[in-house]
Amino acid sequence: MNNRIKIVADDKIPFLKGVLEPFADVIYLPPKEIIRETVKHADALLIRTRTKCNQDLLAGSAVKFIATATIGFDHIDNSYCDANKISWMSAPGCNSSSVQQYIASALVTIAARKNIKLVDMTLGIVGVGNVGSKVERFAKAIGMNVLLCDPPRQRREGGNQFVSLDELVKGSDIITFHVPLNRSGEDKTFHLADERFFESFYESKIVFNSSRGEVVETTALKNAVKNGSVSDLVLDVWENEPNIDPELLELADIATPHIAGYSADGKANGTAMCVNGLAEFFNLPLDKNWYPDEIPNSSNSNIIGIDCTGKAEEEIIREVVLSTYKVEEDDNCLRSSVETFEKQRGDYPVRRELTFYSIELKNCAEKIQNKLYQIGFKKK
Repeated sequence: MNNRIKIVADDKIPFLKGVLEPFADVIYLPPKEIIRETVKHADALLIRTRTKCNQDLLAGSAVKFIATATIGFDHIDNSYCDANKISWMSAPGCNSSSVQQYIASALVTIAARKNIKLVDMTLGIVGVGNVGSKVERFAKAIGMNVLLCDPPRQRREGGNQFVSLDELVKGSDIITFHVPLNRSGEDKTFHLADERFFESFYESKIVFNSSRGEVVETTALKNAVKNGSVSDLVLDVWENEPNIDPELLELADIATPHIAGYSADGKANGTAMCVNGLAEFFNLPLDKNWYPDEIPNSSNSNIIGIDCTGKAEEEIIREVVLSTYKVEEDDNCLRSSVETFEKQRGDYPVRRELTFYSIELKNCAEKIQNKLYQIGFKKK
């Protein structure tokens, strides 16, 4: 009698193949083929955001456990799963450092384009969980003023470290969203940035969204860019992905195909969290706290050497950050081939996070080096 569990896994989850095969029968499928017929006899699903785990997929199936290798879980109908005794988990924080790197690259890129100093700007962070907290750390390390809005944390923690969304809008030069997608309830974030939100801008602002496309209402955002309420726009997420609005793409200053969290480190973290959660649930004899043996290196050197002679502080920070990741390269790829949105995500090149890199700076003030160490870079 075969007592091995049956697993259906997204074939784009990295570092997974071969790990569970000693204990389970694993079928790897592209997301579009993870459908009711293919999951009917599966005990477990290992997925990403493109698989909608709801009644349409799960009704009548043998599925007992779902793990998504992503920080978000709005693609899982948790009410249905809970009612039908299907356990599920996500991978909170797995790619938070990757998104921090993305935001850092976008910030220094926009600042260079506009010839502005980030140290003179106030960054408003909407959603201060795993990702927002690391964005806050970067911004404060380089000397930016920061405003934080997170109603759930404010209710739990109290204090005066948080402001309302209206206060954040009023006081920020740049607004960046790092919230989960909640379609209802006290902390609803669906279309959080709607027409009323943008009409409250008393002056032009820079807007970033790398959370979920549905957090920002597309028509309202397009109008805000056209009328100048939004001066610069950075978008990694879109409503109706992968069928993104072509006009919004043209209006965005930096546009990428939902890859902010796609560092190799973040992917490894997400896979490990899912594998360990599954092993614990089914009591599989897998090494405790399994992690991929080796994460591939990116094509650039992990040692960043810069001669700082004659360079201003922000120029040095920008050069170091962009040595790890140039967001403009992903922007160029999307604009040149928007129809391959999903393929660009599936075939994303290896990107390593800030903490992978060591810095060797010549003729550089100690205070600048210390700021880079605070961000996460290592000493050579």
